[in-house]
Amino acid sequence: MKVLFCVLGLFALASARPEIDDTTIVNWDVKQRQMFILKLLNNILQPCMYKDIEDLGKNFKIEENVQLYVKQDVVKTFIGLLKEGFLPRGEVFTLHIDRQMKEVVTLFHMLYYAKDFATFIKTACWMRLYVNEGMFVYALTVAVRHRDDCRGIILPPPYEIYPYYFVRGDVIQKAYWLKMKKGLLDHKLCDFYGIKKTDKDVYIIDENVFDKRVWLNDEDRLRYFTEDIDLNTYYYYFHVDYPFWMKDDVTTKFTDRRWEMTLYVYQQILARYYLERLSNGMGDIKMLSWHKPIRKGYWPWLKLHNGLELPVRFNDHILVKDKSVEIVKLIQDYEKIINDAIIKGFVEINGKRFELTEPKHVENLGKLIYGAVYKTDLDRTRVEAYRYMLILMKAVVGLNTLESDKWFVTPSVLDSYQTALRDPVFYKLQKRLCSLFMLFKMRLPSYTHEDLYFPGVKIDNIVVDKLVTYFDDYLMDITNAVTFTDDELKKTKSDMTFLVRKRRLNHREFKVTFDIMSDKAVDCVVRVFLGPKEDHLGRLIDINKNRVNFVELDTFLYKLTTGKNTIVRNSYDMHNLVRDRVMMTDFFKKIDTITDIKDLWVKDFKNYHTGFPTRLVLPKGTVGGMKFLLYVIVTPLKLVDNMDMSMLDTKGKDHLIDFRSTVLLDKMPLGFPLDRTIDVSKFFTPNMKFVDVMIFHKTQVCDMRTRWERYVLKNYDMYDRIVDDRYLTDVDVNVKHDRDVNMFDF
Repeated sequence: MKVLFCVLGLFALASARPEIDDTTIVNWDVKQRQMFILKLLNNILQPCMYKDIEDLGKNFKIEENVQLYVKQDVVKTFIGLLKEGFLPRGEVFTLHIDRQMKEVVTLFHMLYYAKDFATFIKTACWMRLYVNEGMFVYALTVAVRHRDDCRGIILPPPYEIYPYYFVRGDVIQKAYWLKMKKGLLDHKLCDFYGIKKTDKDVYIIDENVFDKRVWLNDEDRLRYFTEDIDLNTYYYYFHVDYPFWMKDDVTTKFTDRRWEMTLYVYQQILARYYLERLSNGMGDIKMLSWHKPIRKGYWPWLKLHNGLELPVRFNDHILVKDKSVEIVKLIQDYEKIINDAIIKGFVEINGKRFELTEPKHVENLGKLIYGAVYKTDLDRTRVEAYRYMLILMKAVVGLNTLESDKWFVTPSVLDSYQTALRDPVFYKLQKRLCSLFMLFKMRLPSYTHEDLYFPGVKIDNIVVDKLVTYFDDYLMDITNAVTFTDDELKKTKSDMTFLVRKRRLNHREFKVTFDIMSDKAVDCVVRVFLGPKEDHLGRLIDINKNRVNFVELDTFLYKLTTGKNTIVRNSYDMHNLVRDRVMMTDFFKKIDTITDIKDLWVKDFKNYHTGFPTRLVLPKGTVGGMKFLLYVIVTPLKLVDNMDMSMLDTKGKDHLIDFRSTVLLDKMPLGFPLDRTIDVSKFFTPNMKFVDVMIFHKTQVCDMRTRWERYVLKNYDMYDRIVDDRYLTDVDVNVKHDRDVNMFDF
């Protein structure tokens, strides 16, 4: 998040009264609460710039206000840990260290169990001053997402809060270089490194994802996808909403089919990654083996704020070494227990029986995999109970962070949810994890013709626009990665602004048109999936092997009328997609000028925390066109019991409910009907249809050889630009560029 403009400084001065009493804070409207949360998360690596936060934090004594928390035993636990010593400020925080996980969960409980918003804010201000920065951001983020009095609050993008996880270390180093030299530029070096200065003291640094210096093997051809900031943000926010360590009885938010949703999202990420591999001529995702070296290494090129570099895993990395034999044995024993339980159909743990024979038992499977099975009620208070197989896997692959020094750790890319998707071995791990999910589904009976058939409904025709992908540019703010001077801290703004130019995958707007015939008026669910037709060698893939490779593009509820129904779905309006997130500097301008913040939720912040990036709906495809299959099925709506129908009004002004999956409103399993083994003789019905589609990739129109020539950028005025409601501006494809003209000109 970029440093705040003067408008925020004015807000800080206005709010920096001698005292802010509890009544004032509790009576804040959403706009005031929003502004204060943004200030708490701004420039977190440096001393607090805002006097109101500093005053609240210094004057609040937690040990003297135990009665202000719903669960006082949580406060006692916190005070005990405080005496023992929390992770110091400046150190690297990772959730996969037992000690640090216990500390950050305690911090979350302190924030979550605050009786009112005033106590919550004062506790957060205290933490902002005295708690490790990474822990504070994580605990506050999870608390805001789960507290009822924080509904409607928009969190800054994680890549603006802590850019070190999203931008290469050498790029941030250039920003430091510019800051230390106070912007003094050597134009020859600027051309060489891809640095551009505007007349508004804005510095743009190019980060080329196709830079061959950072490559170790052919897996690095997918860096544009695995290192996409919005994809990693999606994964991070999903963990924030469904943290593995959170007990089911803590909150009522995000609890419906929690473990099924978790397993399904992991399977969908794996399928989406496979589509991108096919687009680059690469084969299947190999499952991680404990008995073979990891042939493909990964070089993160990430350097953290304290100078620590995330470690490299070179090619042919030996996985099981002497000190990790015991951990691997534990993992294998755990996997065997779960495999045997799935095959037998049940498992008994401490006298409690967990059934695994029916679709609804997928929740039990999720609890087994993620270690959320408690021995007794007393164990519900123990953080150590929240252990799941993936942490053990990451401990081995991630250079053994399971055993670490008391404070100093060397986390790997896999140990942070903001960076885990960057490493190719993550997908090998996930395939091993998803194999348990797939085994459970294979044990369930195939869907019958009656399960799939929708009497009186037929898909007559499906028309898909031409699908074209391309690479475009995005400017990401990394000003929070550089150190402010004392004068800048007093002004609460930096004199220099640093943006990083990123190359990312995008696609032309397209629409899908469905013609559906119905002999009655009825509510239905339309599910749209995209999957491969051929493997990387051009061979047709068997449908039962291929069904797990389909990605859910769109799922929506619709009221069919008698006769012909023509439904048009635009790519930018498909379910649970998020457009480019607004820069926080722009957000402050918007929030300062708007009278009702609720107007922004539907337009600018739709699916802000839950959405999958709209740009990545389609895989890259190939220049000549790549064959894919679009699968559509229309089924009757089987609405879950006790459903509040007002939730379906997504255009309502007070619509604050996040929908990760519309089908959570439907009783059918997630991924239906491709989630189970397909009986071809009974599968095909008139209410479903497979359609062949081609995805074309448009190569760059302009020369982007940033090392040898001045690079070309599209116009980007960060002060006065107009946000296009249609969101996607296909500059590279629709506009003819002159290679000899530098188009970037503030």
